[in-house]
Amino acid sequence: MLATLVIGLREGLETTLIVGIIAAFLRRNRVPLAPMWFGVGTAVLLSVAVGFGLQLVEQALPQAEQEGMETVIGIVAVVFVTGMIVWMRSHARNLSTEIEASATAALGRGTAWALAGMAFLAVLKEGFETSVFLLATFQASRDTGSAALGAVLGVAAAVVIGYGIYTGGVRLNLAKFFTGTGVFLVFVAAGLVLTAIRHAHEAGWIVIGQQRTVDLSWLAPNGSVQGALVTGVLGVPPDPRVIELLGWALYLVPVLALSLWPRSWRPTPARVPLVRTVVAGGLALAAVVLAIGVPATVATPRLPDTVRLDGDQTSLTADVHGTSGVLRTSGNGAQSETTLPASAHRRVTRAGVTADRWRITGAGTGADQPSSLTLDDLVGLFGRIPVGISPSTNPGPFTASWSTTRTTTVWTVAGGVLDATSSERDVLTLRGGGLPSARTTTLDRDVWGVPDAVAQRAAATAAAAATRGAELQLWAAWLPLALGGAAVVQLLLALRDRRRTTTPAPDPDTTLPSGPPAADPTRSPAYAAR
Repeated sequence: MLATLVIGLREGLETTLIVGIIAAFLRRNRVPLAPMWFGVGTAVLLSVAVGFGLQLVEQALPQAEQEGMETVIGIVAVVFVTGMIVWMRSHARNLSTEIEASATAALGRGTAWALAGMAFLAVLKEGFETSVFLLATFQASRDTGSAALGAVLGVAAAVVIGYGIYTGGVRLNLAKFFTGTGVFLVFVAAGLVLTAIRHAHEAGWIVIGQQRTVDLSWLAPNGSVQGALVTGVLGVPPDPRVIELLGWALYLVPVLALSLWPRSWRPTPARVPLVRTVVAGGLALAAVVLAIGVPATVATPRLPDTVRLDGDQTSLTADVHGTSGVLRTSGNGAQSETTLPASAHRRVTRAGVTADRWRITGAGTGADQPSSLTLDDLVGLFGRIPVGISPSTNPGPFTASWSTTRTTTVWTVAGGVLDATSSERDVLTLRGGGLPSARTTTLDRDVWGVPDAVAQRAAATAAAAATRGAELQLWAAWLPLALGGAAVVQLLLALRDRRRTTTPAPDPDTTLPSGPPAADPTRSPAYAAR
């Protein structure tokens, strides 16, 4: 509730300030306010429709797609709130002047509907950002009702304060207000980053960095005030994963530093390119250190290529080369060999592990099967008398003919045996014994297989090795790529700023003024409130 209240208060006050400045300007210039209110109302309705529309679309999707959409909404909300914080920090002092200059230009076009369009676009921008940000916060909140109530109270308070500023009855230090609420929203947005990463994992988009880090259940127990603050407001779960904390910190630290950086410490425009270049160099250095210092792979236990089968009398050996190989079984003085062709190869998931699978089907021996069966033999084979055979009218014995198909399946990881089974399906055809016609039935039986305990240990070993490899990729590849991308962005911004500082300013003697003069900014209510 607290997070949505602050969001509604800040965004609502920002919107009411814009509307108030435009309204005050129109009153001074004796322009009707009706077109402006029409634009404001239309923008508010569209913003509300956007929020409800996104919610309805999300609810109509399957679970995995819902998680993916919540990830996208969370990312968009973080981008919006970050841009809003940065923009307001840069323009809060000149907000009134900039808006009145735009209003003067719109009024210069000779119609109040131009001002209505200006108000519509300004409020629509703020309303759309607020809708997406609130929707992402609702999705991360455990109590949607309280979150909605907080948003309504925040917007209502913003309208009251904005009206007070407009009429001159309320004086508020807007610079401190936006700085304080901006710092709070940075923590909320960092929590949204963490939540978006968790939704991305649940959607199957992110599978690395899922080790648990710390247990915060002692700090944020369910139902407590601390739990509501840490989990409900800041969006930090009691069991954060490695990649979630990494994303949280990588967002929080630079954006919080940007929000709290004193104006007196800001570099001059001429030194901004140098500062950005230094930052880019530091990011690039960190990326190189991680890429070189973190090993890309580690020595992991390899699964054996020979395992004992059921009964510990037979052994199985897999000789795999890429997508083909040979499977050998030996025991009791006998040995057999099965070719694993590339045509039978598939890449599958077995026991949570990505493995190579070969499945070969061929004719079985069936040589040891009896050619005659009694009713007792049938009960021994099937556990019951097969359907369609009656002891009273079909007493047997029956003539049996067999057709046997053997299916051998082997799963390997990096050439080591993960699991293997061999089964036979017997198609039994019975004749005679009182049967009016032939009866056909099937019988499935296992020939051999890797013991379950051995297969489970192999799967656990392979899963642990895959997890370690994925974690190394996070630190040795993905994080350096992210840092390198940030370094490139800072370098491009440095080049842009350098071009701006070296571009000569236009000669004021040759620049002709256009449009009516802007109104005195000191007369606006927002300026007086500061």
